[in-house]
Amino acid sequence: MASGFNTIGRKLLRSVALPGLCTALVVVALFWRQAHVATRDATHDEALVLAEFVDTTFRLTTPAGKPPHSPVAELLASNTRLLGSTTELNVLTPEGRIRWSTRPQEVGLRHPAAALLTAPGPQWARADEHQTEVLRPLGDKECEGCHAGASERPVGLLHLRAAEPVVHRELTDSLMGALVAVFVLGTLLIVATGTSLHFFLVRPLRRLMAAMRRAEEGDVLVRAEAGDSDELARLGSAFNAMLARLTSMKAEEIDTHRDLEETKHKLSLKEELEERVAELGLLFDVAHSLNSTLELPEMLARITQLVPERLHIPDFSIMLVNAEGHLEIKSTFPADPVLEGMTFRFGEGICGRAAATQRSVYVPDVAEPSSQYARRDERPEQERGAMYCVPLVHTNTVLGVLNFQRPEVASFSPQELEMLATVADQVAAAVKNALLHTEAVRLTLTDPLTGVPNRRHLFSRLELEVARAQRFGTHVSILMVDIDHFKKLNDAAGHRAGDEALRKVCDVLRARVRKVDTLARYGGEEFMLVLSNVSKKDAHEVAEKLRRAVVEAPQLAAPTQPGGHITVSIGVATLPTDAAAQDHLVDCADSALYASKRGGRNRVTSYEPGMEVHPDRERGLSRPHDPSAAPMAKA
Repeated sequence: MASGFNTIGRKLLRSVALPGLCTALVVVALFWRQAHVATRDATHDEALVLAEFVDTTFRLTTPAGKPPHSPVAELLASNTRLLGSTTELNVLTPEGRIRWSTRPQEVGLRHPAAALLTAPGPQWARADEHQTEVLRPLGDKECEGCHAGASERPVGLLHLRAAEPVVHRELTDSLMGALVAVFVLGTLLIVATGTSLHFFLVRPLRRLMAAMRRAEEGDVLVRAEAGDSDELARLGSAFNAMLARLTSMKAEEIDTHRDLEETKHKLSLKEELEERVAELGLLFDVAHSLNSTLELPEMLARITQLVPERLHIPDFSIMLVNAEGHLEIKSTFPADPVLEGMTFRFGEGICGRAAATQRSVYVPDVAEPSSQYARRDERPEQERGAMYCVPLVHTNTVLGVLNFQRPEVASFSPQELEMLATVADQVAAAVKNALLHTEAVRLTLTDPLTGVPNRRHLFSRLELEVARAQRFGTHVSILMVDIDHFKKLNDAAGHRAGDEALRKVCDVLRARVRKVDTLARYGGEEFMLVLSNVSKKDAHEVAEKLRRAVVEAPQLAAPTQPGGHITVSIGVATLPTDAAAQDHLVDCADSALYASKRGGRNRVTSYEPGMEVHPDRERGLSRPHDPSAAPMAKA
């Protein structure tokens, strides 16, 4: 409750005392108004009666020896009470001159308002707040005896003006006094009512308001005065009871707030623990996925699928160092054939900078000119977002780079950057293991001297081709190739020259075979070529082209060899034309090769039935050829 103009006490004062005072004033004014109207009407009626009386006096008989209408003159000259209320009483001639008057000095004079009073028209009477004015024409048929034409036009005018009676003024003064008395009594009533309200209502309410204000400010221990038994005292008691309840609730709130703070702290610890558990779970899933395979392509595919899905990375790519020492994009998410195969030099772009410094590089916005996102302005002008490049480093060797990108600017948090760096460490270890595995497999299946598949890979491939040919009813041909006089080359120029000759012959053969064909080292100075879906005739032509290519290769010139050049002998066999099984097919090709040797070397021979039982051949049907055993050198 405010202490200004709109207090309860003043509202009550305005609502009780002022309406009473206004009502009294209105009643007195109404009485005064009605008295004024009654007095005015009485004055009006009195003026009309007096005018009628004077008019009647004109009809009285004039005593003998007196002037005409002497009773009228005597009446107007008398000082009777009847004429006391008139301020002006004149009898005018039709021309407006005063014939008789209550003021003798004006008799014979023209009335000041003669033009108005003598204007044609009926009689009239008008009244205002203070007087009543009556104009009445004199003359009728009864006056025809003395005044000719009296019935047609007035022979005179009666003009009377009656003032407000004295009793009316007295009544007005009395009513004005009553009005003042009512105003004074109303003022006293207002003062008395205001004082009473102040002591019995406003002051207790102010004390209660002060207590409420302190409670509003937080002082719940304050109490209001409640000594009496009236409504305000009961209101203070209820307020104190409410404060007592609020004090209890405040204490409970403090305890609850403390419990909530503890619970909030525990929840934050729980959320942090859950985040750590989720991170560990993610790292476990990554490690499990990476360690479940040693095949590099499969491992890269799993990384590309797992990392964007679990880490919510919409744009991801893996780069590995290729044979030229450049960073090459191996896998992307989403898959983009345009990007796959793109290369970057060390120090070029964000990824190249990460690889060159062996440190992670984070760019909040790749649209900034300083980001150096890609080489040769390959970045679209409208592309924006954050990019994080983490090098794959194993024992101080850079294996590649992981690129994480989001379209939102500065969208990687420090925790995410730390997590991605940890994932990159795991990926680096897995990539290193896959590379070692690939190298081990390559060494296991590749001849270390010539770089072509070895005997084990050869027969594994031959087995697949034979099975395919048998299933689809196609051909598969094999060429058995042997370097002529190889022992003589070793004896004359040394084993190093012999190894060099093997590599050169292998390079010539490899350059002239299809990608779908398999060239492998069979053993010693022998090579085998598996031709998929090639007939015997076509295989013979291929063998002849290879033989000529060796003869025509300038790098295979050798002074120690007959003719000053290295040559080869080739045996050709085809499935199912010459054999129905793999072992028999190899034996047929070997028989044809021996036939080329017997025929003078540097030639191609296709298998013919009976070649395998030639008496000069060390292997025949009586001693089946064992593919796992090393072949004997054929000088």
